[in-house]
Amino acid sequence: MNVDDLQWQLSNLGGVQPRIVDGILECGGLEALVDAARKREDWFCAAGAVRGLCATGEFGRAWKVLEPFVATCWQPAVRAGVDVLLRWGRVDQALDLAHPKEPQENAVEAWRDYAEALVRAGRVEDAIGVLGPYLRSGRVLAALVGMTEGQGCDEWLLELLTPIAEEFRRNPEEPRIRDLWDVLPAQARVLERSGRADEAIRLLGADVAARRFGPQNNVEFYAELLARHGRIEKLRDLADTHAYAAVRPYVTALENLGRAGEAEAYLRGLIAAGRPGWHESTLMELLIRQGRFDEAIESVEHTFDDLYDKNLLQATMIILADQGQHDKALGLTEGRSPEFLAENEALWLRSNRWWLMGESGRAREAIAEIQALPASDVDDRELTLAWLLTHGGRVEEAIACLRRLPGNRAANDLAELLVRHGRFTEALAVIPEVAAQRDG
Repeated sequence: MNVDDLQWQLSNLGGVQPRIVDGILECGGLEALVDAARKREDWFCAAGAVRGLCATGEFGRAWKVLEPFVATCWQPAVRAGVDVLLRWGRVDQALDLAHPKEPQENAVEAWRDYAEALVRAGRVEDAIGVLGPYLRSGRVLAALVGMTEGQGCDEWLLELLTPIAEEFRRNPEEPRIRDLWDVLPAQARVLERSGRADEAIRLLGADVAARRFGPQNNVEFYAELLARHGRIEKLRDLADTHAYAAVRPYVTALENLGRAGEAEAYLRGLIAAGRPGWHESTLMELLIRQGRFDEAIESVEHTFDDLYDKNLLQATMIILADQGQHDKALGLTEGRSPEFLAENEALWLRSNRWWLMGESGRAREAIAEIQALPASDVDDRELTLAWLLTHGGRVEEAIACLRRLPGNRAANDLAELLVRHGRFTEALAVIPEVAAQRDG
């Protein structure tokens, strides 16, 4: 086992993919994951096994699964090991493991993890002291604010944050701090949770008015802050001036207050006025949440033959499908213009149609459509057919189809199918091990 292989798994979702691990856990295959973590040295299997063992209080076994991974000193494994030890009650051992060993490439990440372990061990002051030298890192700021919530140290934390925030406000282009946009919402968040919401709103409102909101767009955080505290008029003003970031929070706030009619009227007004933003999409989603499916479709159908990025056909189909409205979504694929079909049918439209047919009990019909086309005209033909065979109840045919196909995608699809039928060991066996995947 080596760090390079582990990092490759994490960066590339290599080995056994997390969704397959999740499926094995959900279907009762914990022991198969424990075995795979040991034999395959697979990180996602190990993480899943640890999650399952900790859920049943088997912390000793969880630690045993992790020990070989922790021995590499790879930070994600160290972090997971610290979590297990803390939950097991072995606090001193956890803190010793978490304490960064110098020299270290990812020093900031390691010190952040150590601080979090200190907080969990009840040593909040020590945690803040540990992270003090790294507060000019946006990632550390956000982590510190998150880990100290409810720990009774907000005033002390504000003493650290406020000078940095004020320095940023005075000169946001100064090289040492120009990437610290996160300090503004971080300060507001701590003020809010310490009972000083008015001050948070005042400060962040002034930042937004002065356009100090940066690439992460603190406008959205400000909009949500206003919504949480019922400042609907201020939120309306913000939406009028910062439509891309604030319209959705404003609409959601009105909806949560039982004022969906006002939200709808506001959106229709923006659309009628030609105001920039994805307001048709927001309106469609609002109407669908109310069960007004036909009106939702009507509100956006004028975009369905657009050849450029304003087309909302696929988004509408997906949202309708999420609501169980497969037949309505399927109907949208019909009647499209010849120009639109020429650009999009082979690219994505018909594959979405086959997916919807499979979900709505028409798998046999979709299979017939595919088989009537030249094989070269259908991307991922065999994978699509296997998926449809599964949805048509022809599981063994689907398994046989997937076994014939090369490549990691077919192996993963086959593994998922086997997992759903409780064949965990067989599912893991069809997935190439990490070394083979890296060489492939």
